[in-house]
Amino acid sequence: MSGEWLNGQLYAHDNFGKSWAGSDILASMENSGQASAFAAAITVSQLNRQAKTLLEQGLARLWVEGEISNIARPASGHVYFTLKDKSAQIRAAFFRQRQRGPTISFKDGDQVLVYGRVSLYEARGDYQLIVEQIEPAGEGALKRQFEVLKKKLAAEGLFDEDRKQELPKLPTCIGVITSPSGAAIRDIVSILGRRFPSIPVVIYPAAVQGDAAPQELIAALATAIRRGECDVLILGRGGGSLEDLWAFNDEQLARAIAESPIPIVSAVGHEVDFTIADFVADLRAPTPSGAAELVVPDREDWLRVVKSLAMRISRLGRRTVEDLGQTLDWLSRRLVQTSPMAMLERSISRLAAVNQRLSTAVRGAVARVSHRLELAMRGLHSVSPLATLERGYAIVEEATTGKVLLSPSDVLPGDDIRARLAHGELIATVKSTEDRDD
Repeated sequence: MSGEWLNGQLYAHDNFGKSWAGSDILASMENSGQASAFAAAITVSQLNRQAKTLLEQGLARLWVEGEISNIARPASGHVYFTLKDKSAQIRAAFFRQRQRGPTISFKDGDQVLVYGRVSLYEARGDYQLIVEQIEPAGEGALKRQFEVLKKKLAAEGLFDEDRKQELPKLPTCIGVITSPSGAAIRDIVSILGRRFPSIPVVIYPAAVQGDAAPQELIAALATAIRRGECDVLILGRGGGSLEDLWAFNDEQLARAIAESPIPIVSAVGHEVDFTIADFVADLRAPTPSGAAELVVPDREDWLRVVKSLAMRISRLGRRTVEDLGQTLDWLSRRLVQTSPMAMLERSISRLAAVNQRLSTAVRGAVARVSHRLELAMRGLHSVSPLATLERGYAIVEEATTGKVLLSPSDVLPGDDIRARLAHGELIATVKSTEDRDD
């Protein structure tokens, strides 16, 4: 026979499917001498202890999402609160020895993820959650998604160093995939212009935040690959929260980066920020500015290398001429000593011709090297700011701060400005401004 409580009444079921009410059962038991079994009742403490055991053994540790309310922090250091959603709630206890990190920052109304085990507080019979870990709901979920995707792609080999491409030592064109209105693009273009202004830069605009950002970044990367005008790409944006950078943790974007035939430098956020794009890219830069430093050498360093090579070529040419002259002298003396006069004269004539040709060839080689060096120096000079001024252009600055003006919106009517010319400067006052879209 088995039993259950319904509406305060005990009902039993026998093996033949017949139900018995509690009063009938007691009467039957009294008649049969079994009423003494009810005398073996357990205490409330025993009941709660058994219920606690059933809860703790029957439910595994689990994550629960909800809103914090009624939070309390007594002097013991433990934290007690209620975790609730729209239709239910449960008491929770977060003991001091389990607390790690900024637990004290949680407050009523916070949406959190709680990890722990279900138990029962025997003294009051309260069903409760014993908390072992707590974190913000949104960011915690994102972190777990990040770790799952990172583990998956790593297992596929997308992070392996042997599949990554080397960056060109001196790129012919640099592509930047980012928002055209963000601070990152300004930093990148400024540093590239300072380090090697003669290298062109192509911007492939894309959103870097929000639901549409991953597909826009993938489309911009596909455009750069299809056009094939750049031999290195910078992909990135400025700093932000985990949610702000989440577009760069997209699986489809990661696979597009891995399949790119053009080397990609990932430059997302600050040095402490890591995204899936950083692990898949051919090189990770700590910041967008750092990416600009990595993709091009410094122009001054290259000028020093060119000058050093030119000096080495010149010294090698002179040494070659001297060695050949000494060899000719030795051959000439040997021919005089071992040949008849006629043969000697012919040999001397041939040696003189060879000497002339060698001298001419060496002078021509030195002249060609010098000419190439001069052309290179002219090319470098043509892209310098001073050469630009010589062609009639001017650099316009704000008169008091010296800030270079890039747009009419940087000044107001009545502001003083200074125009730097090739020879001198002009001081002027702004009468009006006009923006142009072209």
